[in-house]
This record gives sequence, C-alpha cells and structure tokens, in this order.
Amino acid sequence: MEAAGSVEAAGPAESAGPAGPEPLGVGVTPTGDAAVDARLRRLADADHLPVSGHLEVYEDVHRGLRDALAALDQRPGPPTPSSTFSTTHDNRS
Repeated sequence: MEAAGSVEAAGPAESAGPAGPEPLGVGVTPTGDAAVDARLRRLADADHLPVSGHLEVYEDVHRGLRDALAALDQRPGPPTPSSTFSTTHDNRS
C-alpha cells in the first residue's frame, strides 16, 4: 500500500521532455552545377537547428538558388550560326 502523498516514478515519455532536432536523412543528388549543389547541401544545416532556425536556412538557400538561376542569364550563350548564303539578291537579268 502506498503512503499518502507519495509520488510515482515518471515513465520514460514523461521524463524525456521535448525531443530535440533530428535529421530527416534526405539525400541530395548532385546537379553538376557547383553553386546549386552548395545551396542544396546547405539545407542539411536545418537538420541540426530548432524549427525557429529553419527559416533563415531556407531563405539563404532560396536566395542562392535564385542568384544561380539569374546568373544563367548573364552567361554568354553559344554563338549564333552564321548564314552560309547571302541574303542580298542580285536581280540583274
């Protein structure tokens, strides 16, 4: 018989407290673009942060991916093929 006012031992769920951040273990497939791959690897930093720190990581990754995409517009493209025939006509009869 238990004495009045005694406290039972807390079960494992009660004594553990809130769980800390746990990695999701999501793999990242390399894209072949160093800037994009670096941004995608940065996402793993969120695995070790509390949820309140995720936004900063996601915004940084988004900004980096947006910059990488914008940089594609700045790269010179392949040269346009030159015409092998003349577009001027000599209409002499």
